[in-house]
Order: sequence, then structure tokens, then C-alpha cells
Amino acid sequence: MSAEARAAGPLTHRRILAIALPIVLSNATVPILGAVDTGVVGQLGLPAPIGAVGIGAVILSSIYWIFGFLRMGTTGLVAQARGGGDAGETGAILMRALMIGGAAGLVFILAQVGVFWAAFKLAPASAEVEELARRYLAIRIWGAPAAIAIYAVTGWLIAMERTRGVLVLQLWMNGLNIALDLFFVLGIGWGVGGVASATLIAEWSGLALGLWLCRAAFSGDQWRDWLRIFDRVRIKRMMSVNRDIMIRSVILQAGFTSFLFIAAGEGDVVLAANQVLMQFLQITAYALDGFAFAAEALVGAALGAGNRAAFRRAALMTSWWGLGLSIPMALVFWVFGPDIIAIMTTAPRVREAGEHYLFWVALAPVVGIASWMLDGIFIGATWTRAMRIAMFQSGLVYAALLAVLVPLFGNHGLWAAMLLFFVVRAVTLGRLYPALEAGIGAEPPRRAA
Repeated sequence: MSAEARAAGPLTHRRILAIALPIVLSNATVPILGAVDTGVVGQLGLPAPIGAVGIGAVILSSIYWIFGFLRMGTTGLVAQARGGGDAGETGAILMRALMIGGAAGLVFILAQVGVFWAAFKLAPASAEVEELARRYLAIRIWGAPAAIAIYAVTGWLIAMERTRGVLVLQLWMNGLNIALDLFFVLGIGWGVGGVASATLIAEWSGLALGLWLCRAAFSGDQWRDWLRIFDRVRIKRMMSVNRDIMIRSVILQAGFTSFLFIAAGEGDVVLAANQVLMQFLQITAYALDGFAFAAEALVGAALGAGNRAAFRRAALMTSWWGLGLSIPMALVFWVFGPDIIAIMTTAPRVREAGEHYLFWVALAPVVGIASWMLDGIFIGATWTRAMRIAMFQSGLVYAALLAVLVPLFGNHGLWAAMLLFFVVRAVTLGRLYPALEAGIGAEPPRRAA
């Protein structure tokens, strides 16, 4: 069945699950790779390689994360073009996103000396760790164009409801990375350079596979229709969407970063316990992202088709599925949380503190689901200016909550502020949803004023 036929087809629970489940499985492979990277260099018997790989990976992931807007923006724009039956524009959007990703990667390659100097000024390490980390970064930076461009590929596949392709891509990249890790490090003794080389090869081969998975975008002439690709109006809209998403994401990341910084002031035990408990939030995000991504694709296609009823149905059905998953997740965290904490740390005091604050992360899936699903709905609709403004408002409220609750209640106040941050995010977006839905069918699709 063609992408256009699927976009116009009936919205069923099976269709939602066909989009969501591959994303859930794909996300589950992400922490496995990090664990293998750490475990492989850990076999060298020295602490410095572990620290070097850790700090090098954090530096690059922080840089690449800035370009996460390519994934979200591409999904919303392509879904709308697909829903509107504009197959040519779906290919043109992918080309624009790929060019942005490739250009950004080249900039980082050219500016690597200054970028890494600034990174080590912000996160200083011992001379040995820094030397090894620089060796790691000097290899991996050559994968920057591929790593950033893959965001565009992933966004296109999600918008076209080809999330099995996303799963195949992640399994290939992570599987190849792990196999090369074992060969380069344990087999021929390349050490930290072997870990970096494995990732570099995986990234470029992943981009090649991703482009093959997106081959429908290159089946006609749209991918080389330069007048369309460089159309001023379309480029302006794409840049506006991506700018809004980037600003929104920076504010969101600042909220999570401040959470960890403030936790550090509560002592080493509380900081360690919070770090363990944050993994529960990561698991929540990995699982619920599947239904948020489904919302992006389905509401975007409905908006592109100007079908208000289909838009509402997509928003409601994906949200019900998200809520349906969040409740058993909360119960699992509450019942089995102490056992999970015991697996993640052997320190008795950290275990005790983790169990003491466990009920907050048990509440998180249910409290946070509305904000996560509304994010997906607004991304699919490309109401990104509304998202930016709502996140700015939410960030201000979150800062005020931290200022009031942490001095009064310590770490309990910190977790309460985080969960209320989720609630405020849902409220600030939720109040705009009626206007979003009311605008379906207007030409061009409306955005929040």
C-alpha cells in the first residue's frame, strides 16, 4: 500500500500499534550500546579509558542533541505533505533536512579544535583522561555529518509510518557497533580508538542504510527539483519550525540539567539516588515515545488532509494508548522498583534513599503522559511557536517551584517540582488545543499566534 493510501486509510488500533511498537523496540536498544561500550573498555583494567569514552560520548551526544529538531521538524512537515497528497514535497523536505545535517556536520569537523577546547573547559578531566578522550573525539567527529543527517532520515520514516525501518536502522547500527567494539578492542587491541572507530563505521553505514530505506523519496525527480527544494517560502517555514523546536528543547534540557545540579547540593547519597531514579524516567520516555511518535505521524497527516475528525481521532486514540501503557508502568515501578534499584546499585545508603523517593518516579508516567502526548500532537501539527512559548512559560513556573519547594522540602521538593513541571507543560499546551483543532482545514494550516 502506498504512503498516500495509508494516510487516507482508516485509523485503527492496529495501525497505531504498527507505528508505535517498532519505536519502543528501537529505543530499547539504545542503553544496551552504552553498556557495551563501557563494558568493553572496562576489560582493559584501567579507569582512564572508561572515563575517556564516557566524557567523549557525552560531549558529542550533547552537540548532536542540539540538532534533534531535524527529527521532529521533518516528521511534522513530511506528515502534513503526505496527508495533503504532495509526494514531491515529502522528498524535497527530506533533501533539505539532509543538507542541513550534512552542512552542520562539516562545520563541526572544521571547528573541532575550538569545540573540544570549550568542552574540556566546561568539563575538565585529568590529563590522562583528556588525552584519551581527545583521541576518541578526533576519530568520531568525522561521523558528524552522518550522525546528524540520520535525524532527518528517522523523522521521514516516522512521518511515512515506516517505523519498522527505524527499528531495522537502529538494530543495524547498534549491532554493528557492538560487533566492531568487540573486534577492535578485545580482538586487536585498539583500545579507546577502537570504540570510536566502531561508532564511526556504524554511523556512516547507518546513513547509507537509512537512505536506502528512504528510497521512495528518491524514486522520482523531486529530490533534485532544486527550484522546489530551495523555494524561499518553504525554506522559511522549515527554518521557523526547526528554530522553535530547538529553543523549546534547550529550555527542556535546562530543566533536567538544573534538576541534577540542585540534587548535587543535597549530598552525594541523594545525588546518586536521583541519578538511579532518573533511569526510570528514561525508561518511561523510551516506552511512551512510541505513541507520541505515532501521534506526530497521524495528526500531521490528518492536518495535511484538512480532516478535523481524523485529527481528533488520531489525537485521542494515540493518547489513550499512551495512558494505557503509563498505568501498568507506574505499577511496575511501584512494585518492582526496589528490586530494580538493587540491580542498579550495591551501595546500601543509595538503595535506601532510592526506595525513599521511589513513589515520585512511580507517579511520573501517569502525571507526565499528557505533556508527552501533547508534545507529539503539536509537533505533528507543526504548531511549534506555541510549543516554544508554552515551554518558556513552563520553565518560568518550574524555576519558581524549585525556588519555593526545594528549601522547604529538600529532595522531595525537587521531585515535586519536576512532576509539576510535567503538569504545567500539559496545561500550557492543552489550553491551546481547541484553537489548534478549530484551525484544521484552513489554508495554509494555521499555527498559534
